[in-house]
Amino acid sequence: MEIKKLPSESALPMDLLLLADPSEKMVKAYIKRGQCYIAEAAGRIIGVYVLLPTRPETAELVNLAVKEDLQGNGIGKTLIRHAIRTAKAQGFKTVEIGTGNSSISQLALYQKCGFRITGVDRDFFKRHYSEPIYENGIACIDMIRLSMDV
Repeated sequence: MEIKKLPSESALPMDLLLLADPSEKMVKAYIKRGQCYIAEAAGRIIGVYVLLPTRPETAELVNLAVKEDLQGNGIGKTLIRHAIRTAKAQGFKTVEIGTGNSSISQLALYQKCGFRITGVDRDFFKRHYSEPIYENGIACIDMIRLSMDV
């Protein structure tokens, strides 16, 4: 598997990006401000993440996604570690990540990678998404915020 920055002239892997964020409008809005990285294996894009500068010395890891048939094989963890190294190499001191209150496996993964919960953005998904989101039989309403010093 190779992880590399997506060339600016390349088409976005929208199928993967929409796995992590169901709003194409939201994805297109932040992708312009961030850096998109892809994981490729055997000529196929199997994972993606976007690193988004948010404040001085702080970057947010947004839109982390792995092809559904390959989830659970360590690809997400590898992408997270790559994002942390990339942010550190670019001079960022803190990496943040957010996920829905209903994203049980993602919350576990982020904490296994060293992120700590720093807060809850109440009603985030109600404010920013017109359609309700459900995961694991739970309404996705609040954004759980996590961060790590790098």
